[in-house]
Amino acid sequence: MTLSAQPGKGVIGVAEAMAAATAEIDAVLQTLLPEPSGPERRLAEAMRYAVLAPGKRFRPVLALSTAELFSVPRRAALRVAVAVEFAHTYSLVHDDLPCMDDDDMRRGQPSLHKQYDEATAVLAGDALLPLAFEVMAHPETHADAEVRLELVRALAEAAGPRGMVGGQMIDLVVEHKPADIGTITRMQQLKTGALISFACEAGAVLGKAPASARQALKAYARDLGLAFQIVDDLLDVEGTEAATGKKVGKDATLGKATFVALLGPERARTQATMLADQAVAHLDAFGERGAFLRRLARFVVQRSH
Repeated sequence: MTLSAQPGKGVIGVAEAMAAATAEIDAVLQTLLPEPSGPERRLAEAMRYAVLAPGKRFRPVLALSTAELFSVPRRAALRVAVAVEFAHTYSLVHDDLPCMDDDDMRRGQPSLHKQYDEATAVLAGDALLPLAFEVMAHPETHADAEVRLELVRALAEAAGPRGMVGGQMIDLVVEHKPADIGTITRMQQLKTGALISFACEAGAVLGKAPASARQALKAYARDLGLAFQIVDDLLDVEGTEAATGKKVGKDATLGKATFVALLGPERARTQATMLADQAVAHLDAFGERGAFLRRLARFVVQRSH
C-alpha cells in the first residue's frame, strides 16, 4: 500500500504510514547490505549494525512519498530510498566520532565507534556512502542512464562540501562561539537540509518531472528541513534519552550553535511551526496528491522523537 493510501489522519495516521513504509525499506536494506564473510566480515557486520538499528527512516520515506507523486515504480523508489538511508547513516556514523560530535548513543544503542572501535566506524562510514552511489547507478534503479547520472550528481552535491560535509565544518567552527541566525540557518541547511532536499527531489528525478515540480519540492524540503532541525534542537532540551535514542542536553554542554540556544524554546517552536506552514504552501501545485507530504510537515513539528 502506498503512503498516500494509508488509512488514518493526523499524527497517528502519519506514524502508521511511516511504520509501514519503514518495513518495506528495511526489507530492501537487508538485501542490499553486504553479508558478513571473508576476512573483511567485521566491516559488513559494522555496516549492518549501524544501518539496521531502529530509526525513523524519515529521509527514505520522503523519497518514497515524492516518487508516488509521479507514479514511479515502487521498486525504483525503494532502491533510491535505501540509497538515501545509506548516505544518512554514513553521516551519523562519522558525526558520532570523538573528533566530531562525540556521541556515545545513537538510535537507542551504542554508537558504532563505541560498539566496535573508531577505525572500524570510519571504514563503515566510508563504505556506506559509495554503496549509496552503487545502488543508484545500477540499471535496476532506472533504465535511463541520464536519470541515474542525475541522481548520482545530486546526491554527491548533497553529501559534499556544499552539503552535509560543509555543514559539519561550520558546526565545528562555531562550537563555543557566538553565531547569528544566518550562520545557524546556513549550517543546518547544509548539514541536515541538503540530504532532505535530495530525498524530496529524487522522486521528481525518477519520474522525469518538469523543472517546476522539482523546484516546488526543493522549496518544500528547504523549509521542512529547517523545521525538522529546530524540533531536533528542542528535543535535545526537552526530550528524554528513552524517546530520542540518544543523550539529551548535549548541545548546551558542548556549546553548540542551535536555533534553541539563540531563540529560546518558545520562539524556536513558533519558528518551526511557521516553517512547516511555508513548506505546505509549496505543495499547492500538486493538489490532493500532496496530501501525505502536507501531513508529514505537520508531523515533523509535533513529533516526540
